[in-house]
Amino acid sequence: MSILVDKNTKIIVQGLTGKTGGFHTEQALAYHGTQMVAGVHPTKGGTNWTGSHGETLPIYGSVAEAKERTGADATVIYVPPAGAADAIIEAIEAEIPFITCITEGIPVLDMVRVKARLDRSNSRLLGPNCPGILTPEQCKIGIMPGNIFSKGSVGVVSRSGTLTYEAVFQTTNAGLGQTTAVGIGGDPVKGTEFIDVLEMFLADDETHSIIMIGEIGGGAEEDAAQFLIDEAKKGRSKPMAGFIAGRTAPAGRTMGHAGAIVSGGKGDAESKIAAMEAAGIRVSPSPARLGHTLLEVLKG
Repeated sequence: MSILVDKNTKIIVQGLTGKTGGFHTEQALAYHGTQMVAGVHPTKGGTNWTGSHGETLPIYGSVAEAKERTGADATVIYVPPAGAADAIIEAIEAEIPFITCITEGIPVLDMVRVKARLDRSNSRLLGPNCPGILTPEQCKIGIMPGNIFSKGSVGVVSRSGTLTYEAVFQTTNAGLGQTTAVGIGGDPVKGTEFIDVLEMFLADDETHSIIMIGEIGGGAEEDAAQFLIDEAKKGRSKPMAGFIAGRTAPAGRTMGHAGAIVSGGKGDAESKIAAMEAAGIRVSPSPARLGHTLLEVLKG
């Protein structure tokens, strides 16, 4: 079983005709034949997109039309911040099961509106402001570099895009490989959270161990730790390593991600590390030692 996406996933692209969308669509098509099936643009329906290597995809005027014509069950959004929330809502209204939004800088109030609509739907949103998701040798949605992945047994979930790549690179070098890597993004209001992905990894027979990477700000890591404690009491647990970014960040200052801010005495690195350790996660002292830390856990 794969997590969320596999070789059968059919993906449309909202924002395909832009520079970023076009570039990453080419990368996805080149990655083990990821099924990118169409683009969407409100004024360019009926035309075709052509990539730099001669790849072509049809463009439809709406997400609903693209889904009807192609049977797509996923979409990836590269729409600029001002229009990204509306793009997500269009995908929700078209009943796309899995929506990934890469866009950074969407206003928080826009995402509050999206979240309200999402909660009344059957769609799952990954992001925004995330690197996407990749199942090795099967499917790549988003901007993760496919060349560092190898098929294996580690599930990776992270708030940080760059540290997702670090965890993937190290588990590849350690000979462990990955089942799926999921970048949930660092915005304060988003779709998929740690608990959602951890639930899938715990239920996935091919995922033998997990790396979870958090950062300062918010309470998602503490919530995830409590979830893991509760699941362990039911007899469900897997070996885990983790890391918290932003340990030296001064209080009250946003560090990189909009959600990475310590305020009101909450969301600091030390409390997150303590919560993760209480849940049985071996917290790495450095992102450069994530692979080594997980190997130590697996060796007992």
